[in-house]
Amino acid sequence: MKRFFYKSLLQSQLILGLWLFSAGLSLAQQATWIWYPGDFEIWLGNKMQNRRTERGVFFPPFWKLDSHYNLIDFHKSFTLNAPEEVSIFVEGQYNVKIDGKAIMGYPKKITMPTGKHKLSLKVFCQDRVPAIFIQGKNVVSDNSWLVTFEDKEWIDETGKASDQSGTTWLNAGSWNFNTPAQAPSKFSLATKSQKPVKVEILKEGTMLDFGKETFGFVQLKGLKGKGKVEIFYGESKEEAMDTEHCETLDQLTINQSIAKDSTMELTKAFRYIFIKKSPVVSFKEVSMLYEYMPEKERGNFRCSDEQINQIYDVAKYTFQLNTREFFIDGIKRDRWIWSGDAYQSYLMNYYSFFDSPAVTRTLLALRGKDPVTSHINTIMDYTFYWFLGIYDYYLYTGDKTFIQQFYPRMQTLMEYCLSRRNKDGMMEGLSGDWVFIDWAEGLSKKGAVSFEQLLLTRSLETMTLCANIANDTKGATRYKQIGEELKSKFFSTYWNDNKHAFVHSQVDGKQTDNVTRYSNMFAIFFNYLDDAKKQGIKNHVLLNDKIQKITTPYMRFYELEALCALGEQKFVLDEMKSYWGGMLKLGATSFWEEYNPTKSGAEHYAMYGRPFGKSLCHAWGASPIYLLGKYYLGVKPTSPAYEQYEITPELGGLAWMEGSVPTPKGDVKLYCSKESIKITGTNDGVGKLKFKSQTTPTCTQGTIQSIGNQWYELSILKGQTIEVKYQQ
Repeated sequence: MKRFFYKSLLQSQLILGLWLFSAGLSLAQQATWIWYPGDFEIWLGNKMQNRRTERGVFFPPFWKLDSHYNLIDFHKSFTLNAPEEVSIFVEGQYNVKIDGKAIMGYPKKITMPTGKHKLSLKVFCQDRVPAIFIQGKNVVSDNSWLVTFEDKEWIDETGKASDQSGTTWLNAGSWNFNTPAQAPSKFSLATKSQKPVKVEILKEGTMLDFGKETFGFVQLKGLKGKGKVEIFYGESKEEAMDTEHCETLDQLTINQSIAKDSTMELTKAFRYIFIKKSPVVSFKEVSMLYEYMPEKERGNFRCSDEQINQIYDVAKYTFQLNTREFFIDGIKRDRWIWSGDAYQSYLMNYYSFFDSPAVTRTLLALRGKDPVTSHINTIMDYTFYWFLGIYDYYLYTGDKTFIQQFYPRMQTLMEYCLSRRNKDGMMEGLSGDWVFIDWAEGLSKKGAVSFEQLLLTRSLETMTLCANIANDTKGATRYKQIGEELKSKFFSTYWNDNKHAFVHSQVDGKQTDNVTRYSNMFAIFFNYLDDAKKQGIKNHVLLNDKIQKITTPYMRFYELEALCALGEQKFVLDEMKSYWGGMLKLGATSFWEEYNPTKSGAEHYAMYGRPFGKSLCHAWGASPIYLLGKYYLGVKPTSPAYEQYEITPELGGLAWMEGSVPTPKGDVKLYCSKESIKITGTNDGVGKLKFKSQTTPTCTQGTIQSIGNQWYELSILKGQTIEVKYQQ
């Protein structure tokens, strides 16, 4: 099978540098492949999400999939001091124009003349995304080029072009395809060979253990004979051995007398594989090509508690496995892009890799194109998580260009949501809407559920922010008004003084008696509540065992975040050790889709009515990455792109901790014990350390200010390292 493998970023840059050097070019004029923004992401998402199989049966997504635009116009004007030879590489059929005059054929090289001139290409391609790579000394393709999918030009009766195009031009999309050979359509993930740690020859076949959860292509070396080979995959040994019920498998028919190596066509998730074969078929050994997205590990965490260190390491490995072309839900079963799962991955990413393109790729693949015909993934709350993802993306990265380019797609999606409100202005599930919230037994989705109104309120705040960035003042005013009205209605409709909480829903205009955790914990870290309401929710909901407990890591993520926001880091640390530590005690090498400590044995693997339906490597299981970075190391942006940020370290019962948190402009490094705090700030941005001390703290690098109740703060300048002596 022919595959194209990408190497590490360092290797790519080295290859690029050698190519440019051989061409006599400077790295300052680096070219890259460009396309219509969002199109590559949609094309790649379609390609990835249609690889899913269940026991050899093709299993595509059940929501609408959009396609890329197949005809794109590219242009940019250049001012040159001398004529310049330019190389042209294109995916698709194309024409080339200089100042509107077409050049015959499909030129591979052209000469741009001295002076100011406009270079234009129009490209058609259906099976791939129309894309170009232009390389001269000064004339290069990058995201400063303008693109459109319809130029709307016309000519009059004399043949004169209108020169008054009514189209919308956007900046081109790009990623890191920085050589002519790295065409976007050739993208695939990197691979490396791995061998099993244990091989057992059994009466029925061969059992192989690769030591931990992994993902890739199984390879049979020296395969020959005539007959069948069956490969059964398992995240657990029980799953691999259960040939009737394991979720994934491969079946091969062999007819070859000469030994050959065979690599499976599709990737699978597994720790164990069980191989059965015809007696006359043989192979020498089994290995795998581990498939992965090369990422630079920037965020890290270490502390005095070795179990927490292990939890952090397994969480990061879980997250790495699910960070692929996009942030996916789990590597065994769906391998799709789910908005709720992805939203948590964005947050984990900001405290680990800080891979901004991975966030925007996922956001764009999820959104697709107009017209909007359903909620994202058909799930109402997942549509709102998409808006929340943009809110956080801007806060962590400060990327205004993304918002300005895709604001129209935000508008049409929001208008779809607003058009589906009930007579009271509330979101209520209509035909075709999946109101998910969480996997929880007996959870009612009837009526206007409070959680959906809360998420819509936050989404409207996102739209207000984005409208201002896109200079849509009218839209900003409208979204703000609708959002404020909904927020007021949310409090008056769902808050119950007697219960000290928001109730779960309203049915037929009346509050239901049920109180669940969801709205209550989100309202806390959205900072919608005064201190009295926060304390009421903490005591009557979050710390109340009579309220239905959460069993998925998905919602444990938010429950523990709410408790951290209330200063309950000690309690949360114990919960992490119990919940995630409980999975480790059962032998988990990655974290699961759901964990219920009351289950035993193979019960842990069952879900969706299938004995091995549960994912044992699910992205939403990796939330300790985010919790430890934001609420223990205590680092968070308070203005976009960490221009200003806050550090509020909380040991939560640990003797010491240390780590780093990535930002767009460097890493924040921190060490904290009960007696000292040492911090190195970012290269560009001003931080503020906030901490509590039983004694008067000291620091030689700055001025500490008391802010009351034994709390202190200290400014951290760009690139500054400070050390504070204090007493917790």
